[in-house]
Amino acid sequence: MFLAEGPQAVREALGRPGQPGRPGQARAIRELFVTTAARSRHRDLVAAVAATGAPVSEISGELMAELAQTVTPQGLLAVCPFIDVPVGALISAAPRLVVVLANVRDPGNAGTVLRTADAAGAAGVIFAGASVDPYNSKCVRSSAGSLFHLPIVLGVQVADAVAAMREAGLAVLAADGSATLGLDDPGLAVRLGRPTAWLFGNEAWGLPADLAALADERVAVPIYGRAESLNLAAAAAVCLYASARAQHGGAAQHP
Repeated sequence: MFLAEGPQAVREALGRPGQPGRPGQARAIRELFVTTAARSRHRDLVAAVAATGAPVSEISGELMAELAQTVTPQGLLAVCPFIDVPVGALISAAPRLVVVLANVRDPGNAGTVLRTADAAGAAGVIFAGASVDPYNSKCVRSSAGSLFHLPIVLGVQVADAVAAMREAGLAVLAADGSATLGLDDPGLAVRLGRPTAWLFGNEAWGLPADLAALADERVAVPIYGRAESLNLAAAAAVCLYASARAQHGGAAQHP
């Protein structure tokens, strides 16, 4: 199990449908801890969790500070069952846009990529190789609830993840700052409109040559200014939205 902290995470966990067929996974929230002040502020949310049958325990602010992993706890802490799926379950949904994280270790970056993938309409995120645990508290917080919105896959090697994507009919593009093909290349737009898996590497050293070689093509995000490089999450956002724009014909939903 893992902890989801704050009203937004609890709300998104509550909205996640159950997973029938997996013993003990009937509820997305197993237990909720709440302070008196938070219960007063989020009365409807707490009541909705209680209505699922999950125990709700009111605790002191001091105990919440011990349980929570943030400097200023928001007073709501849910205990949730793991929600990752096998890679086969992701493939069976005929995905058109998938993220493969190759040895991405920073939980803040990983959670932000997960949130961006959700916003861009990706079908799932694969935490491959030595990537961070998506249930890491910082990763959960950085995902801003998106952890509960799309399938995540754990425990696969990068080569196996790439092979699975290719077998599912997805082209594999590696984000690589040293690539000669730029994301703004006119010829790339048509290819981005097809089912695609983006391969993103480690924050510090990117994709080593052996992993970059697994992709069908290496693509660089062009840099027009003087910055040496882009943060992983920023580069992922640019790449994923380029695919989303191509796949959706420029249409987007606005609030």
